[in-house]
Amino acid sequence: MIDDARQLLADRFGFADFKDGQADVVAKLLDGNSVLAIFPTGGGKSICYQLPALMLEGVTLVVSPLIALMKDQIDFLVSKGVPAARLDSTIGADEARQTFRDLRDGTLKLLYIAPERLGNERFLSTIGSQKISMLAVDEAHCISEWGHNFRPDYLKLARLAKQLKVGRVLALTATAPPAVAAQVADAFDIAPGDIVRTSFYRSNLSLRISPTTPRERDALLLERIKSRPLGPAVVYVTLQKAAEHVARFIAEQGVNAEAYHAGLDPENRAAIQDRFMAGTDTVVVATIAFGMGIDKRDIRYVYHYNLPKSLENYAQEIGRAGRDGLPSTCEMLISVEDRVTLENFTFGDTPTREAIDGLVKEVLALGATFDVSTYDLSNRHDIRQLVVETLMTYLQLAGVIESVGAFYNEYKFQFTRPSDEVFATFDANRVKFLQKMFAQARTAKTWSHIDLHAASQAIGEPRDRLVAALNYLAEQGDVRLEVAGVRQAYRCVKVLKPAEIEALVEELDARFADREVRDVERLESVLELADGNECIAQRLGAYFGEQMDTTCGHCSVCLGEHQPLKPPARTRSLGDREAADVQSVIDLNSPALRAPRQFSRFLCGITSPATSRARLGKNGLFGKWSDIPFQDALEFIDAVMGA
Repeated sequence: MIDDARQLLADRFGFADFKDGQADVVAKLLDGNSVLAIFPTGGGKSICYQLPALMLEGVTLVVSPLIALMKDQIDFLVSKGVPAARLDSTIGADEARQTFRDLRDGTLKLLYIAPERLGNERFLSTIGSQKISMLAVDEAHCISEWGHNFRPDYLKLARLAKQLKVGRVLALTATAPPAVAAQVADAFDIAPGDIVRTSFYRSNLSLRISPTTPRERDALLLERIKSRPLGPAVVYVTLQKAAEHVARFIAEQGVNAEAYHAGLDPENRAAIQDRFMAGTDTVVVATIAFGMGIDKRDIRYVYHYNLPKSLENYAQEIGRAGRDGLPSTCEMLISVEDRVTLENFTFGDTPTREAIDGLVKEVLALGATFDVSTYDLSNRHDIRQLVVETLMTYLQLAGVIESVGAFYNEYKFQFTRPSDEVFATFDANRVKFLQKMFAQARTAKTWSHIDLHAASQAIGEPRDRLVAALNYLAEQGDVRLEVAGVRQAYRCVKVLKPAEIEALVEELDARFADREVRDVERLESVLELADGNECIAQRLGAYFGEQMDTTCGHCSVCLGEHQPLKPPARTRSLGDREAADVQSVIDLNSPALRAPRQFSRFLCGITSPATSRARLGKNGLFGKWSDIPFQDALEFIDAVMGA
């Protein structure tokens, strides 16, 4: 069968043969096994599911958090005559309807979706009736809470794979240290013999580390860019304002540079990305999201203007250079002062014990079955929304609650033609049902609104039937449909006594504290790599479980260019002036600022749901201590408030 796959690889995709590891993965999948593929960035992960998808009966679902990757791969597949499509927030209603028609007709072979869509009741009601030959999970390390980029939605994928009777799973990642790989494999029931790991090392990448200071860094970056041959380059920074500053500085010196970050409107970001893809000398100064899923093969340089937050991030970002196999340079302009900013992001995500206690007690008091809005919980308890989702996931892992899916509290719709014409296409019983359902809607100026829970109770029909009817009408083009008020539904699995709730809160508080420690340790591992005097490629490979027998011969250490890190500028000591700042925050008497951790976030310039809602970001005290390590600030505030 692998010979048939090799022939198809040449005939359909135009590749003469498999890259390292690809044939092994494809053969295991065609034999019906689930596989974990750990390939470096640019190592050819996509063909591992695109090829078998054409040879298997049914549709392959590809789960990816990266819209840019979906778009690029769909364009590539369609150009090769492969029936593939995507469902994401950027496509129009007509394209979505055609995708659903192709899915129902069985003509679609690959469907790309974001992980959140597998919690969408409209989508699940459609996909549940299809034969799913394979589930390909990109960025699979996100399933592991031991990983650098844990995403709660990923934890639900393993359960959904079983629920949807998926034929086999292909988990894909470029950044999985051994502990993370083991957790991913365990989640998807992947046997140890079905884990395929290829070499992390890429000989065409020259890894350089250049210690510097914030004051010297701009000039050093400019000197590096100007002294090297022209070529596409990415400069990675931590903050949006840094992207703007650096792009403006080097552009003023004659470099073709643009800033890219989440603060730009989507059209502008897309235009910058398109210019970069087409250019031969463009420098993009970007926050870390840029480049994920972008397959530009001739990126000659990747510069880290700021410290990467983990070795996983570093490996992923340098992996975007030199995918054409030609020599490329990846240089970290390392300033230890960056540690404060990155550590503060980590500390800012950790909820207070009081917030955890309030959220847990609210949720566990909601009854045997309940639904919540994570947005509302985030605002009520001053916990970032992603952290709320993580907390709810921890409650599931503890066996206290069980997710029963996401739903939308309200649907709004517009008929695209007179409703009588729509109803005329159905039999009498279905017309009666539709008329009863739509009678429950509230009509506004342009849209009509229907509360499905209330409508279901009013007409005595299951909510699922109402969802299926609206979904079908939308797919046929008879109505325009939008959803609002997403809510997560849960079932209480175990009723806890008050003492058990207190113990659970303590456990969750400790769990978040442990995550905080691990994130700081990941950052410390970057500094250790930068300060070490051993081959950079060899040490990086060892982190990801690969033992290199020889040194690379061309990193800054191997070339004899290693320099020790420059000590940070002396941080200011905390004294009477800072104590006065704390008193000023107390005097604000804001409900958003009660606990010492909230004070520390505010003074260090870290936003939270409560401070954003109270518009405290414009207060002169916000960010006044941005140069002070969060933990130092927290200890000082504890002392002042306890005095």
